[in-house]
Amino acid sequence: MHIINARLRHRSELFELKIENGIFVGIDVQQGHIEATDVHIDAGGKLACAPFIEPHIHLDAALTAGEPAWNESGTLFEGIERWGERKPMLSEADIRTRVYKTLNLLINNGVQFVRTHADTSDPSLVGLKTLCALRDELKDRIDIQVVAFPQEGLLSYPGGEKLMEEALEIGADVVGGIPHFEYTRELGVASMKRVIELALKYDRLVDVHCDEIDDPNSRFLEVLACEALFNDMGSRVTASHTVAMHSYDNAYCSKLFRLLKKSNINFISCPTESIHLQGRFDTYPKRRGVTRVKELNEAGINVCFAEDSIFDPWYSLGNGRLLRTLDFGLHICQMMGHKDFSQALDLVTDNSARTLSIEAGYGIEVGKPASFNLLEGEDDYSVLRNQGDVLLSVRKGEVIMQREPSKVVTPP
Repeated sequence: MHIINARLRHRSELFELKIENGIFVGIDVQQGHIEATDVHIDAGGKLACAPFIEPHIHLDAALTAGEPAWNESGTLFEGIERWGERKPMLSEADIRTRVYKTLNLLINNGVQFVRTHADTSDPSLVGLKTLCALRDELKDRIDIQVVAFPQEGLLSYPGGEKLMEEALEIGADVVGGIPHFEYTRELGVASMKRVIELALKYDRLVDVHCDEIDDPNSRFLEVLACEALFNDMGSRVTASHTVAMHSYDNAYCSKLFRLLKKSNINFISCPTESIHLQGRFDTYPKRRGVTRVKELNEAGINVCFAEDSIFDPWYSLGNGRLLRTLDFGLHICQMMGHKDFSQALDLVTDNSARTLSIEAGYGIEVGKPASFNLLEGEDDYSVLRNQGDVLLSVRKGEVIMQREPSKVVTPP
């Protein structure tokens, strides 16, 4: 495969991308415009970008909103109740049908890497077993990491620890947690220590639903970061949501950020879902309920965006378009300066790759797998402003999705 007339991020020239055996073997500045032939794919001056990454989604729950009842209050906690009512209806066939539909949405929007949470607060572990099987079956089309996620508490749910270890034995890639949903602060703290212990024992990554609550007294992030620091595994640890940080005072955050930088942990924000679920107990002023993405980013702490849900008990919209999530996230977090725009795609590409610990095989570089998207625009800013479709998605040298660019109206 030979891609011509392509733009690359933060570069103004046109490039040729040469691919052999699914690997980038040449990335060269073009000497003028090249005419397309049958052996070329003409990028037409559009932006070639590393594939999109969905670092936080719940595939086991996707496409279940309203089954058997809707989350009428819009709260996180009613969402958990509604999901509890749906879980007895789970089966391998049910999960497979919904996951295929959801993954097709993601793939058609340029996503090639996914981290999905699978609820382990279910003695059958049918969701986790099915997602691990699909991960292996679909590895040629999409990379999937499965998080063993104790939705109803690692220590508060009966047999939660045993189910977690069983999930890791089955093959979950990541240890999850939810400390703010444990019955007491003591159990929440203990759960964070146990999550790190399990990650070390099984050599797995960590991704915790951490402080997903408006309560300014929910401070399990400091425990998770401290445990990651003391066990020298910060780059393998992720704190998802951390929306309580929106309610922390600045004096505490000043102290907290010192620890966060030392720990080197990663952050995932789900801006559309968080702004929907949080602030539900406020009248006015009403909190946005999204973590301090701008401040984390400016402090040099790795942070990325995720969609979180697609039509499930927590969020009844969602369509697999990470560019939509990016657009909303920048608005919500007031990251609307030119510098923010010029680096915007980092939040759904490179930063996410670091979070998933896949940097070694990710990016448009000679010697790496030839995986990329072709986007409508010439740079981060124009792609963001256009909110156009992903025109082409190439995975290890093979086209997995292609569509025509939008029609341009020209004067008669």
